[in-house]
Amino acid sequence: MTTTVAIIGAHGRMGRLVADLIDATPDFTTVAALGSSDPLDGMLAADVVVDVTVQPASQAVVDFAVANGKSVLVGTSGWTAERIAALRSPVAAKVAGDAPGLAVVFVPNFSIGSVLATSFAATAARFFESIEIVEAHHASKVDSPSGTAVRTAELIGQARASLGPVVAPHTDQRARGQQVASVPIHSLRMQGVVARQDVIFGGTGEVLTLTHETLSPTAYSAGIVLALRAMADARGVVVGLDRLIDLSSGAPIAAAAPAATASAEPAA
Repeated sequence: MTTTVAIIGAHGRMGRLVADLIDATPDFTTVAALGSSDPLDGMLAADVVVDVTVQPASQAVVDFAVANGKSVLVGTSGWTAERIAALRSPVAAKVAGDAPGLAVVFVPNFSIGSVLATSFAATAARFFESIEIVEAHHASKVDSPSGTAVRTAELIGQARASLGPVVAPHTDQRARGQQVASVPIHSLRMQGVVARQDVIFGGTGEVLTLTHETLSPTAYSAGIVLALRAMADARGVVVGLDRLIDLSSGAPIAAAAPAATASAEPAA
């Protein structure tokens, strides 16, 4: 059985990467390749919608997809926890009503390595009181902090729910970064960078740094294919590639994704 896909933001670098991967994957086919400003009813012919646009276009894409009972994989950065929370009730209503198979899946970063680094950070968060994030992306990335950094900070906050906020002095000063779930995040936007994130843990007499760096857009390929295949079983609102894979298992999480040569902008 072939799953039909509509790509919104298809003419951007990430959209071209998604299209190339779908072309190389036998069980998927693209039936609509739309720009951010194209009429959204072009997605109605597809089984699954992939949103790789920009904010605020992404909000309109997701709202239209949900209203029409179309599952959507969101690779656009900039979705906050509050905006995602606002979708849970209308999505749940559609799942309970005329669209029982509906899913809205948010993936801040399609890189498997990034997902692992974020998972490791959440584990380490229970053992350190002082935690900060430094993330760097290419100069043309318009949003900050990145979706990956926000997701990492939120999971750190969840892991520390019984322990309280991290120790972050002088956060009233702008140079101390933006706090998300009490974790200061510092964003760099500069030439020569693809994507990098350092989560720095400070303890008595020691510092632990967890680093993930994207060296090529092909780092996103396996995660994109994995997420597309997971859409068939996903229901409701799902946040994070980590929710689609078993991080506790020793088994391989996914077969290698087909090669794609498009130059794509990092997802988050």
